Amino acid sequence: MNPTLILAAFCLGIASATLTFDHSLEAQWTKWKAMHNRLYGMNEEGWRRAVWEKNMKMIELHNQEYREGKHSFTMAMNAFGDMTSEEFRQVMNGFQNRKPRKGKVFQEPLFYEAPRSVDWREKGYVTPVKNQGQCGSCWAFSATGALEGQMFRKTGRLISLSEQNLVDCSGPQGNEGCNGGLMDYAFQYVQDNGGLDSEESYPYEATEESCKYNPKYSVANDTGFVDIPKQEKALMKAVATVGPISVAIDAGHESFLFYKEAGVKNGAWVAT
Repeated sequence: MNPTLILAAFCLGIASATLTFDHSLEAQWTKWKAMHNRLYGMNEEGWRRAVWEKNMKMIELHNQEYREGKHSFTMAMNAFGDMTSEEFRQVMNGFQNRKPRKGKVFQEPLFYEAPRSVDWREKGYVTPVKNQGQCGSCWAFSATGALEGQMFRKTGRLISLSEQNLVDCSGPQGNEGCNGGLMDYAFQYVQDNGGLDSEESYPYEATEESCKYNPKYSVANDTGFVDIPKQEKALMKAVATVGPISVAIDAGHESFLFYKEAGVKNGAWVAT
């Protein structure tokens, strides 16, 4: 065994032995583990309980401050409760901002005034919420979401597209499966490949596997893509005139990790 791993396991065991817990949370901890199918080794259990408890108390404090009017949204425990924010960023945040872009620049309409609001869900452009699981494939979900909307705009049919197809097959374009990627490279793959399979024919596995693309089940294609300048007005016009847009956001902060819903203040919805 690697000496480093032995030392890490030893240190973790010592740390676990000295941890103290809030026993009033025992029932919630047991219920949370059962709900999310968590099984830990003897040494890991204490550490994960400590992380979960820290997150739980942070959530409770935040919600108390929300009731006092200090925040505009509530938080809730979820499947990421036993992860530190750093672990979450390493595992889930797969957007690789350092990679060079591939698309041309979006030319915004000069005299177009964007409406105050637009919701493409109401117009049938958006599939139900999906879950990337323990895989840094956010880039793939962002890409399919935009492409699903464009295919609906063209055909009138809303079909869920295969993120697994992108995870497994777009390596030659520069993506790295569950280790991250870029939406531009996903769109480039679809263009180079001449198609993308449906979610039904190529279901999501949350792990990188060998490419199993089958043109028989291809339901989408793209002939090109553009990158929107880093300006809110340009993004607003793109959303209003094009449809659902592929974006990446910084989801590593604790407030986003456990975000539940926006609140109502003075009769108006507010969110951060």
